[in-house]
Amino acid sequence: MATWGELSRGDPDLAATAKGLLTVPGTGFGYLATVGPDGAPRIHPVMPVWAAGSMFAFIGPSPKLRDLERDGRYALHSTGSEDVDDELMIVGRGVVRGEEELRAAATAACPFVPAEDTALVELFLDRVMWAHYAPRGVFPPQYVVWRDGAGGPGSSER
Repeated sequence: MATWGELSRGDPDLAATAKGLLTVPGTGFGYLATVGPDGAPRIHPVMPVWAAGSMFAFIGPSPKLRDLERDGRYALHSTGSEDVDDELMIVGRGVVRGEEELRAAATAACPFVPAEDTALVELFLDRVMWAHYAPRGVFPPQYVVWRDGAGGPGSSER
């Protein structure tokens, strides 16, 4: 699993595009899917936060948090907007982090004050896929896929 910083160093253009798509409303917004205990998907909106070279989400006590604690697998999808047709999907594993310095860095980067009972979840990356529709609405899109290099630098397919 890679960190956001590793994606940024390996493919800075894709990292910038991905962050842009996850911040289309301005502050950050995406749909986080996890795997429920029965194997069914569970989807919930989240606001990703970038700090200390990683991507995080603050998640309150909930079934979603229990999913991540139990299984860890997630998919994060961008929402798009009136102006942007492009799509983004990130697949990886979420890990609850308890280090005070990480929480302080993520809190400082967050546009809201996280409640004390929220968990800080680091979202590690296995795969990032960007579907770019240019010109707008023309199919098929151009796909860019980045995969974690299993211990080495990731690679992108364009």
